[in-house]
Amino acid sequence: MRARMAAAVLSLAGIFVSAYLYLHKLGLIGQLACGTGGCETVQLSRYAQFLGVPVPLVGVVGYGALLGLSLAAVQRPAQAHWVRLLCWGAGLGVLFSAWLTYLELFVIHAICRWCIGSAVIITLIFLAALAGRGRAAPAPS
Repeated sequence: MRARMAAAVLSLAGIFVSAYLYLHKLGLIGQLACGTGGCETVQLSRYAQFLGVPVPLVGVVGYGALLGLSLAAVQRPAQAHWVRLLCWGAGLGVLFSAWLTYLELFVIHAICRWCIGSAVIITLIFLAALAGRGRAAPAPS
C-alpha cells in the first residue's frame, strides 16, 4: 500500500514539474530557473514537441493519468488490474523519458535539469509500481 501511495505522491510531483515547463512553453512565466541555460535550449528545440503536442503537456497528462491509476490502486487494493495499468503506464513513461534524455545528450547537446528531474520521478514511480505489484490480489472473476 505504501508503494502505491508513494507512486501517487511522485505523480503529483511530476505534474508540478511538467506544469512548470508547460507554463514556460505558453509564455506565462519568464526564464526557467535552470542555472545552466540548457533548459531553455532544450525547451526551444524542435524536439520539444511530440506529434505536435508540447512535451511538457504530454508530461502533465501522463503524470495525471498515473496519479489517477495510483489512487485507484490505493482505493481498490484487491484489484490487481489497477496496479498492472500503473506498471504499464509508468513503464511507457520511463521509455519516453529515456528517449528524451537520449535526445538531450546526443542530439540537442544540452541538459535540462527539470527534464532530468522528471526522468528520475518517472523511474521512481515505475519502481514503486513494481514494488506494489506483489501485494495486489488478482481481480475477482
